[in-house]
Amino acid sequence: MKMNWKRCWLWLAILAALGIGLISGSGWRIGAVAEDRCVNEVNAVPEMPVAVVLGTSARLADGRANMFFLPRMEAASALFKAGKVKALIVSGDNGTQGYDEPTEMKRVLEQMGVPEAKIICDYAGFRTLDSVVRAKEVFGQQRVIFVSQRFHNARAIYLAQAYGIEAWGLNAADVPVALSVKTFLREKLACVKAVLDVNVLGTRPKFLGEKVAVPVE
Repeated sequence: MKMNWKRCWLWLAILAALGIGLISGSGWRIGAVAEDRCVNEVNAVPEMPVAVVLGTSARLADGRANMFFLPRMEAASALFKAGKVKALIVSGDNGTQGYDEPTEMKRVLEQMGVPEAKIICDYAGFRTLDSVVRAKEVFGQQRVIFVSQRFHNARAIYLAQAYGIEAWGLNAADVPVALSVKTFLREKLACVKAVLDVNVLGTRPKFLGEKVAVPVE
């Protein structure tokens, strides 16, 4: 049987158009929800009980410093010291031996002057959706400030709205796209996944578990 190349190319073009539409539409939707709630200055966010510092590792797999890490910790520290929040939840991945984002984030925040008792580790923040939902269902928070780079905060705020959480984002200093092309390309797909998780898949966190009290007094 002879292959109809014209038909193949037509279907490829249709699929490509659908993919581009899904990517751009997901990004637009997330951006629209988060537009007025992602801010660059500590003074621009309202006071809330808790900030959730979204997970990242201090170093990349090849041993180089992760340029997203330190700015994120600096923003979280500044937020706490300004009295905008009473405690920090550092939420990240601790799913494999020798890889522990929350403990490293907590260590650096302590070095920056945040009291150890005011930093709570969420070791099951395997993905942003887990961190968002666990903030409400495990740590009992209905109102939070997310701390990460803007693109990440926007996605977290979108997810928070879907799961009934009032959220703002304090944007850490960003990394130029040219220096982190892979991260920014991956974020485009993460936005699509977030929209599908909320509207199609009804995705839940990998783990929930016992309730954890956060020291907000």
